[in-house]
Amino acid sequence: MLCLLFQTTQPVIAQNNAEKASEPVALPGKGLSQFDFFYAGEAKARNMYIIRKGHITWAYNDTVGKGEISDAVLLKNGNVLFAHQFGITLISPDKKVLWHYQTPKGCETHTAQPIGNDHVIFIQNGDPAKVFVVNIHTNKTEKEFVIPVGNPKSVHGQFRHARLTKTGTLIVAHMDMEKVCEYDSNGKELLKIGVPGVWGAEPLENGNILICGQGGVARELNRKGETVWEYPLNLAKEFAITSPQLAIRRTNGNTIINNWQNQWQGNINVNNPPIQAIEVTPDKKVVWALRSWSAPASLGPSTIIQLLDEPGISENITFGEFK
Repeated sequence: MLCLLFQTTQPVIAQNNAEKASEPVALPGKGLSQFDFFYAGEAKARNMYIIRKGHITWAYNDTVGKGEISDAVLLKNGNVLFAHQFGITLISPDKKVLWHYQTPKGCETHTAQPIGNDHVIFIQNGDPAKVFVVNIHTNKTEKEFVIPVGNPKSVHGQFRHARLTKTGTLIVAHMDMEKVCEYDSNGKELLKIGVPGVWGAEPLENGNILICGQGGVARELNRKGETVWEYPLNLAKEFAITSPQLAIRRTNGNTIINNWQNQWQGNINVNNPPIQAIEVTPDKKVVWALRSWSAPASLGPSTIIQLLDEPGISENITFGEFK
């Protein structure tokens, strides 16, 4: 096992709306028309959208169910897999439920990913917390193992995101333990990097890891824990990025960083709504910013942005014997 420690020197950015910088009137890029994308975010309602050519072409809106959408992926066949705190659901384009996992009482599920056409891998926050691989056709759990947590009794803050790598391992953002770990399919820890405030950890094609969270920075780390690239969010004061959760790397080398808005801590200021995401070049120039809080495209808080014309979460990835 390789054990590393990464320390951030960036201050945590305040979430108080009164401390936000003023939003710019003119935003870089073409707004909703910049590219086609799938969008979801943690909110009191469970909403997901597909935006094509600047317009919403598909929407899922659930204001009755319980829980928040923490993770979601649009599959190549048009189905959507999403984790919503107290369950994981796979729906068809016409919103028919194809598979559902009900999270046990006292546990939460905030991240899920498909493995081929037959399996879903997810983390279940709890005491103990576990990684599960479930066959969606038989609903049988075919793999499970325990992973450590900082506080077994504080379930909600244990994990948000985990991602499979192209080598068939699992990268996990341990939110409450402030570290990123890599596990093999038997639960053996292969890598550990200390990352305060980590929310999301995305494995990159070059083997590095793109981390994001409440440390006020999006950062690419190599497997030695060294910083290869970083974007301190205080460089974009005019966009007031207060709550980054995830960052993704585009094929052109740019990085998209989301800006989540916590609806449980106050209402959105409709006269000065926050930016939902920015796109940053390798040389740290902001080339796109999204702010879409009103009709006809009121997208709500941002957690997931998946570009439709670029590779997203792979469905053909392996995890041990599962593929």
